[in-house]
Amino acid sequence: MTRVVVLYGGISAEREVSLASGIQVIAALRETGFDVDAIDVGHDLGAVIAALTPKPDVVFNALHGRFGEDGAIQGVLDWLGIPYTHSGVRASSVAMDKEAAKALFLSAGLPVAPGRMVAIEELQASDPLPLPYVVKPVNEGSSVGVTVVRGGDNRRAEIVRTWTFGPRALVEEYIPGRELTVAVLDDRALAVTEIRAVAGAFYDYESKYADGGSRHIIPAPVHPDIYAQAMQVAVAAHRALGCRGATRCDFRYDDTAGEPGRLVLLEINTQPGLTATSLLPEQAAYCGMSFPKLCAWMVENAACRG
Repeated sequence: MTRVVVLYGGISAEREVSLASGIQVIAALRETGFDVDAIDVGHDLGAVIAALTPKPDVVFNALHGRFGEDGAIQGVLDWLGIPYTHSGVRASSVAMDKEAAKALFLSAGLPVAPGRMVAIEELQASDPLPLPYVVKPVNEGSSVGVTVVRGGDNRRAEIVRTWTFGPRALVEEYIPGRELTVAVLDDRALAVTEIRAVAGAFYDYESKYADGGSRHIIPAPVHPDIYAQAMQVAVAAHRALGCRGATRCDFRYDDTAGEPGRLVLLEINTQPGLTATSLLPEQAAYCGMSFPKLCAWMVENAACRG
């Protein structure tokens, strides 16, 4: 019987999301027939390595955010020679770095939002882009720290005062319209989902993970050309970064001036959420793949460089 260790929890701002993902993954893998152990990852890396001795056949990486999604734990598992789910060190680290990922997307000819990196103090003095624009941490996921700055809201000073994400920020043009997402399993795009935040216009952390915080419409009711383009761009982004296993690309679709409109790639997630409200499991189910089968597929496609 294949022995799988699930890593979940972690020390990032997305710890609670990872705990929720891990609990579902553990149950699904046991249902499928794997011998499953779990490690709630904390600050003591030595304890994690000790818990991985003797080596399992596969590590299921259910960590999100920094140190779990940015290549750090992937490097440890490569060093130990343990196959693991999702992308490797390089793809994980590049995807988590919005500046680096955007540069690769541009070089691959993919549609991205105009923007630039700024020192966070620049916001104190003036707007770095025409309003409205979006301020993003460079190395966070799940919309942690993301703020939309609109005309007349006078939020720049507050953003600078409460900023805890390093000396720089990515500032991008705000793309009006709708939120779309596409999951990819290796080279196969699954579907296009439209996400409608219930509480407000911005799909923030609460909208993503709170029960009832958003509505997911699958297949997305968009122009057929945009649907096809979103599927193609998601696979192209997956390939451009050298990802493996499961990823999910997030898009903005501006149809405010009519169809077919404009599709913009926001980011790629190399550790898509696996919670009760997550999008990847929904799209897999839409394609006829149950959650246990999805988790088993990830285990069966695990790899490492070790």
